[in-house]
Formats: sequence, C-alpha cells, structure tokens
Amino acid sequence: MVKLRLKRCGRKQQAVYRIVAIDVRSRREGRDLRKVGFYDPIKNQTCLNVPAILYFLEKGAQPTRTVYDILRKAEFFKEKERTLS
Repeated sequence: MVKLRLKRCGRKQQAVYRIVAIDVRSRREGRDLRKVGFYDPIKNQTCLNVPAILYFLEKGAQPTRTVYDILRKAEFFKEKERTLS
C-alpha cells in the first residue's frame, strides 16, 4: 500500500518537509516512489505537484493526517472536485 506522507529535510531546528509517495513498510527517511510536493512550516510555504498527487490518489494512496490537512489548507480537494465535474 502507498501513502502520501512527509519526509524530513533541512537542518537542525529548521525542518523542511517533502511530501512523498512512499510504501507503507518504509521508514520515514526511506526510499520514496516519487516526490509530489514540498512544505516549509517556518515560512508557511507549500508547493504541490497536483497531477502527481491526483495520480497516486486515484491509484488508492492514502494521505496521512498531516498531509491531508496540508492538502485541505491548499484547497486541493476543491480543485479535485472541479476537475472531476
């Protein structure tokens, strides 16, 4: 099973996260299938690769709670409803 989850990058006390599609059995820093976004909590920046995220969600990938909140905050699911309509 594939999940969309955060992968920690950056320096000490300056965490930056990549949103990645990764196998459930892999650890947090393990090898990812594909990078699908970027989240910086310090600068409050988010960069999403919408086609890649849609692809993995259509294939059955489950976002973690944190990734789901980031996607909802970026109004991703409203865009998804528009593209499906």
